[in-house]
Amino acid sequence: MDSEYEQIKLLLQNNNKQDLARLRKQIPTFECTPGCHDCCGPVTTSAEEMSRLPYKTDAEHEAALDEYNCVHLGPKGCTVYEERPLICRLFGTTPKMPCPNDRRPDVMIDVKVEGQIHHYIKNTRQVLV
Repeated sequence: MDSEYEQIKLLLQNNNKQDLARLRKQIPTFECTPGCHDCCGPVTTSAEEMSRLPYKTDAEHEAALDEYNCVHLGPKGCTVYEERPLICRLFGTTPKMPCPNDRRPDVMIDVKVEGQIHHYIKNTRQVLV
């Protein structure tokens, strides 16, 4: 039988997955300027989100950081767009993180949802992407 600690850990992981899915659905989308990657710098993300991304070597991470880029930025943009972290999804959807090219969704993110996202980020273990 699993220990109480393992049961709690599993419950928290499931809650994180559910929270993540719920929050992702509430972030509005918009079309970026083709070829732009001004907001694609190094970011942190939760361990849950990181587990969805392809593995990158230390050398790949270092090369990206040397250029102040995200390790998942490719020649044609984000290579993990469908699984990009919450923080990446927020860029351009809130006045606090505006798109440098003045792109935005028709309706900006709800302030309450944005607060929930920041709460999730603050209260989950973050790792450098």
